[in-house]
Amino acid sequence: MESFDHWNEVKKEIAKKSSVHTKEGEIYYASVGHNVGFEQNGKGDKFMRPIVVFKKFGKETILAIPLSTQPKEGRFYFSFSFEPNKISVALLSQIKLLDTKRLYSKIGRIRKDDLVEMKRKFYELTN
Repeated sequence: MESFDHWNEVKKEIAKKSSVHTKEGEIYYASVGHNVGFEQNGKGDKFMRPIVVFKKFGKETILAIPLSTQPKEGRFYFSFSFEPNKISVALLSQIKLLDTKRLYSKIGRIRKDDLVEMKRKFYELTN
């Protein structure tokens, strides 16, 4: 329960922040929280995890896909590289709506052709 209590304190601080201007395909560290069951958690004091902006819904809201550095294969994952010699894995089944106040620092951008392929693979999951 202690992690949930700490997460609630972090959320109070996030609520005071200003919105962040984003573009689809940008990669940020985001405070995604301490979640339930198999939902992807953030790490550290601010419950951070890298995310890729999948879709924008105005200035304050995005659909985000959490990233991992753990190798994973299958229809629920998309591997790509935005940093030299480092593979990132988009956890497609963990897509979530986020307020841009949760975003902290921009750390990169997915290549345009990788973004198109990632979106194609995600849409295959919904059919």
